[in-house]
Amino acid sequence: MVDRLHLADHEPSAVLAIGPVAFDTIITPTQEGERVLGGSGAFASLAASYFAPTRLVGLVGEDFGDEYINRFVKRGIDVSGLKKGKGKTFYWKGRYFEDFNKRETLQLDLNILENFTPELTEEFKNTPYVFIGSVDPDLQMNAIRELADEPFIVVDIIDHWIKTKRKEFLEVIKQVDLLFINDSEACVLAQEGSSMIAGQKLRELGAKTVVMKKGEHGALLFHEEGIFAAPSYPVMNLKDPTGAGDAFAGALIGYLAAVNKTDFFNLKHGVIYATAVASLAIEDFSWNRLESAGPKAIEERYETLLKMMTF
Repeated sequence: MVDRLHLADHEPSAVLAIGPVAFDTIITPTQEGERVLGGSGAFASLAASYFAPTRLVGLVGEDFGDEYINRFVKRGIDVSGLKKGKGKTFYWKGRYFEDFNKRETLQLDLNILENFTPELTEEFKNTPYVFIGSVDPDLQMNAIRELADEPFIVVDIIDHWIKTKRKEFLEVIKQVDLLFINDSEACVLAQEGSSMIAGQKLRELGAKTVVMKKGEHGALLFHEEGIFAAPSYPVMNLKDPTGAGDAFAGALIGYLAAVNKTDFFNLKHGVIYATAVASLAIEDFSWNRLESAGPKAIEERYETLLKMMTF
């Protein structure tokens, strides 16, 4: 039986995570992780699995061995939508600078991801909570059109797609319930210099709710009922920030599926749980720390964050 947080008296709803599964090589000022498991689909599905039954849709290459697939299975993640094709798995190599807030891409090979078209079974189409990672906005829109019964949809984006397909992505955000984006990307997408103004403007452009990642400065939630600011968890052993945002998004939608509520009150609590999960993800390369942490560690960090926010 998979260990999960128990947040409600009823059974949690299911989560569908659609996004890249990748190999990453990460270089930091002190250490290096060579070809470790990564990708938004991987991190989001793992994080969501701590809260709710999770299904993963992605595409990997022939170099993606069973030992990696088994790591998903051990967390109870349904990998029937994780397809393997001819070619190599998506690969990213990057270097972080001293403060970890800046990084540069050294190599990016789409490989098999060039042919990625999400294919959803009837069961997957009816999943009530859906996360769509940072893929081509055209693919995001195609996936949205396949979904049934008006699920709660969270979508993520990276600067590459904002710069190359801004118009298309602005159409995507009109179709989803929550836009997940970092502060610098929000400013580019909204064409504003202030992240606070950008968050408000993105709602005017069609995003019902916006969650803005601000790294070590926490997160902002923009909602029709108001703005909520959450602090970051004080991590003392930062090793690798890669995937923290995807883990945050997966945990947030996982929490919403667990309580089966998406009101402002529960969105705020979801942001705090997501902050706790993301703080674990950055304490080791890949998802090693998050994978081994367990629900108790997440709950303890959630309680710590609540105390930090209380007078």
